[in-house]
Amino acid sequence: MEQEGADLYGETFSCSICLNLLKEPVTIPCGHSYCRTCISSFWDGEAVKDIYSCPQCREAFTPRPVLVKNTMMAEVVEKLNKSRRHDAPAVESYATAEDVACDFCTGRKLKAFKSCLVCLASFCKKHLQPHHESTFKRHKLVDPSEKLQEKICSRHDEVMKIFCRTDQQCICFLCSMDEHKGHDTVSAAAERTEKQRELQESRADVQKNIQDREKDVELLQQRVETINVSADQTVEHTAPPRVWCDGDTAELCTI
Repeated sequence: MEQEGADLYGETFSCSICLNLLKEPVTIPCGHSYCRTCISSFWDGEAVKDIYSCPQCREAFTPRPVLVKNTMMAEVVEKLNKSRRHDAPAVESYATAEDVACDFCTGRKLKAFKSCLVCLASFCKKHLQPHHESTFKRHKLVDPSEKLQEKICSRHDEVMKIFCRTDQQCICFLCSMDEHKGHDTVSAAAERTEKQRELQESRADVQKNIQDREKDVELLQQRVETINVSADQTVEHTAPPRVWCDGDTAELCTI
């Protein structure tokens, strides 16, 4: 019964697009919630004449709603994830379309735990075990990645841990001592952190610009409504003059 309750609880906080637990949940104006990436991709492919709809209730919105993180739901989902990991600590999850899969699993593949820059392959915890032995001590393990070859210098066959800002490219240590000597270089990790900070600032600026434009449009609409009301009132108080004829003299008089 407890397991059934947990499953039902999980379904309640699942995204109806990807069917997985909500990841960075956002709530749209109709009240339904989705993963930020899922609803963004859905709207990118659905947009017709700037009309965006909810995949569940089909309520339409225009302009495209600004997605704001549902903090309360995010906390609930995080607690649910922790509960599942605590209840089944030994169970590894299967890889989804967004995950890096283990290259050595047969059948349904497990999610990769680490990638090896020497083997140029990714491993789940089970298949990673040999790398804990002395034979593999010189192997370089990194977080799971599908683009392992791109992390290796084609000239020196070394891991590219340095970013050259002068030439805007990743290089290895030997490159920094050779053709990139004297260039402005930093660690790849430091450059990644800086780029992420710039991206966050850029997103914040874009969102602020959108909100400012929405306010400008709302103000313009209010002005148009005010002008229309003023015009109607002017027409109502401006009646045409009445004309009458003075008998034989046919003198026209206005009132």
